[in-house]
Amino acid sequence: MASFPIKATSVVGPNGKSCDGTEPEKPCTGVVTLEQPSADTITITWDIKNLGEPGSKHGFHVHEKADFSNGCKSAGPHWNPLNLDHGAPEDEVRHVGGLGNITADADGHSKGSMSDHQVKLFEHEKFGSVVGRSMMIHAKEDDLGLGDNSKANEPGPPQDGFVSKITGNAGARIACGEIK
Repeated sequence: MASFPIKATSVVGPNGKSCDGTEPEKPCTGVVTLEQPSADTITITWDIKNLGEPGSKHGFHVHEKADFSNGCKSAGPHWNPLNLDHGAPEDEVRHVGGLGNITADADGHSKGSMSDHQVKLFEHEKFGSVVGRSMMIHAKEDDLGLGDNSKANEPGPPQDGFVSKITGNAGARIACGEIK
């Protein structure tokens, strides 16, 4: 059994060019801290700079891999060990890595915290561990699995805007980093 508390961090940044191939003038960067005081709960805090326009919401997820060989694009899909549809963090039917959205403040930054009961920093029999995976910040708002899902069963990579139950239609990946 794991010994508590457990703490992990993820330093996030573009890790190369952003997914749309551009290099932003002010790249999105920051730190995500995960603190697990017990087996049942975790607190996730973040301090992200250059997130976007004031008030804009951005998908906030744990992705499967910490592979940044092709920037954030190569980090794989959301961490989804239960093979469920994408949903909101408070939903029981959701990707373990689906943490909803973070919101840019008046300066375009975001600082905050949330609690979760599925994300684990130890090897849990049901949810696995997020250590060695990646934190991901997306360009657009996560629709929490409630948006257009009309192209979810088409072959090839998910088509943003039409795969709500897979990606939350959260768009390009603007910052990512390994959870260590």
